[in-house]
Amino acid sequence: MEALLGNTITYEVGIKLVIAATLSLVIGIERELKKKPVGLKTSLVIATFSCLLTVISIETAYSTPPRSDINISMDPLRLAAQIVSGIGFLGAGVILRRGNDSISGLTTAAMIWGAAGIGIAVGAGFYMDATLAVIIIVFGIEVLSPFLMKIGPKRIRMREISLKVQISNDENSESFLQFLKENNIIIENIRIKDIPNNSNVFHELDLRLSLIVSDNLLSFYRSLRALPYIEKIEMEILN
Repeated sequence: MEALLGNTITYEVGIKLVIAATLSLVIGIERELKKKPVGLKTSLVIATFSCLLTVISIETAYSTPPRSDINISMDPLRLAAQIVSGIGFLGAGVILRRGNDSISGLTTAAMIWGAAGIGIAVGAGFYMDATLAVIIIVFGIEVLSPFLMKIGPKRIRMREISLKVQISNDENSESFLQFLKENNIIIENIRIKDIPNNSNVFHELDLRLSLIVSDNLLSFYRSLRALPYIEKIEMEILN
C-alpha cells in the first residue's frame, strides 16, 4: 500500500503538467492559425510528456535507495537529455525540400524542439523561465518579424518568388530580363527551355526572384501581363 501511494501522482507534479500543457497551447495556437503541421494536439503531447519524463528522471535519481554493496550514481536529467535527441526525429519529419529548391518547415521543426524544451523546463521546476521563453518566442514571430518585414532593410523585406513565363522569341527573352533589372528585381536563379509549338518555338524561363511585393502579388502579376510578348505566366511565393 505504501509503495502504491509513493507512486501516486503528487499535487506538484500535476501542477507542472498543467503548466507545461498550457504554455504549449500558445505555440500550438500560433501554428494552427498559420495552418502549419504542428498544431494544438502535437504541441500539447510533446510538452506534456516531455515534462512527465523530466519529472520521472529527476524523481528516480533522488528516490532510488542507496545500496551498501554497489555505488549507484545517477544523473537527474539523463532521461530529459534523451528527449532533446529523440525529438529531432519529429522535427526532421516536417522539414520539406520542394522541387524548386526551396526548403520549408524549419520554423515548425524549431517549434517542436521548443515545445519539448518547455516541458523539460517546467518539469525541472523553471516555471517563470519557461513562461518568459514562450513570451519572447511569440513576440518575435508575431510582432518583431512582421515589423522588420515592413520597415526593415530592403533585403529582409524581399520575398522569394518562383516564376515561369513563356515568351515568343529569343529577343523578347532578353527584353524581359532587362525589364526585371529595371524594376530592381533580383534574379537568384534562371533556367531556359525551348518549347516547340507548331512551326514556332516558345522560350520558357524558369526563374527564382527576390523582390518587394504586396501580399497578393496582383500588382506584379498585372505588370507582367501588360508585356505584349508574355504568352503564359505561372507564379508561386516561396517564403
